[in-house]
Amino acid sequence: MPRPAKAARLWLRPAERRAGGLAPATWVILDRGKQYRTGLGAHEGAEAERRLEEHIAAKRRPAAGGERHPSQVVVADVLSVYMDDRPPFQDGAAQARFAGRMDRLIAFFGDRPLSDVSSKLCQDYAAARAKAKRGDDEGGRRGGPGGARRDLEDLRAAVAHHADRRLHVGHVETWLPEKGEPRDLWLTRGQAAKLLWACWRARETQRRERDPKTGKARGAAVPTGKHTLRHVARFVLLGLYTGTRAAALAAASYQLAPGRAYVDLETGVFFRQAHGRRKTNKRQPAAPIPPRLLAHMRRWKAADEAASRKAVAQGKPPTTSGYVVEYQGRPVASVKTGFARAVKLAELPPAITPHVLRHTAATWLMQIGVSQFDAAGFLGMSPQTLDRVYAHQDQRHLRHVADAISRKPARNVSAMKRGTGSERISNEAG
Repeated sequence: MPRPAKAARLWLRPAERRAGGLAPATWVILDRGKQYRTGLGAHEGAEAERRLEEHIAAKRRPAAGGERHPSQVVVADVLSVYMDDRPPFQDGAAQARFAGRMDRLIAFFGDRPLSDVSSKLCQDYAAARAKAKRGDDEGGRRGGPGGARRDLEDLRAAVAHHADRRLHVGHVETWLPEKGEPRDLWLTRGQAAKLLWACWRARETQRRERDPKTGKARGAAVPTGKHTLRHVARFVLLGLYTGTRAAALAAASYQLAPGRAYVDLETGVFFRQAHGRRKTNKRQPAAPIPPRLLAHMRRWKAADEAASRKAVAQGKPPTTSGYVVEYQGRPVASVKTGFARAVKLAELPPAITPHVLRHTAATWLMQIGVSQFDAAGFLGMSPQTLDRVYAHQDQRHLRHVADAISRKPARNVSAMKRGTGSERISNEAG
């Protein structure tokens, strides 16, 4: 595997003795094995940072008379231009994942010239990605083909953006691993009931005894009266009934405010696109709220407001902030930890994640015979995606075939039809 490359960076050259005396420490720019002197001392770090920025910016500028050849451009600069020009993600978690992908690409391709990028080098990256463990934020698992593909999609987009800005000229070959098969994982209604029941019953446990020497808790864990996963129960019901993506579920709110996905309980409509956010490729159209879920949500809102009023009357702070899914009165950015615990308590496969709720909603709609066009509009996905991933769940068009194969043939068929193929041929020949 090629050695991971490094982008242009500063290095403080230590003081050294020379014939004329002691030479002070100075800042030097290291870039692709070369050193560029700045003439700045150790106390001029801020100015050295500015010089480094000027050095990188100068490398990005096209050469006089036209764009630069890919051999004159380093990949780290291509990715840096892309990061600077791309609008930030509206979701903080998505922005963090994007930054992680950029870090991995820079670490591998970094100071290589753009002309080195090829199918072979991209395949080497995918192989290295599969062997190296992901960061702690991704659970320490190894990166599969899907992770490498997502990283290399960003590389391809960065190269195309660099070319569109006329910062280089010439074709750069990139390669992507094949797309994996769509996940066919969904909950049966029985499994969904088990998951909800686990969320509703889960309680905090504490060890009441303490070791007199160490002060650590010991003894059997005793359940307390605090229910710890009822906010996840709300999340699960929202996901099953609407098929909405997890980020929009976490942003669902009874209040119309910037950054919130407004739930209008009067008209029964869920505006999944967060107020004030720009539209993206992830479709989030408004959708009617199913009657059963609407009744639940009205009851939740009334209960939350009553509990908050009681707390305020007792001189305590409000216990709700107006979101549908809250934990201890505050909105949740993610329910992954609580959801995983609920899955374990319900004794369901650990591969079930919050996104499986969306798969489940789509599968149930196909199974009960909702048209693909209507289901796609309700879920906020393209009809093509729905047909590719979920259409096999609708088997109504094959029901008559299954019924026919189990029926016996009619008794009043003609002798010709009852005969074998050879008998019919001999009869026709005679």
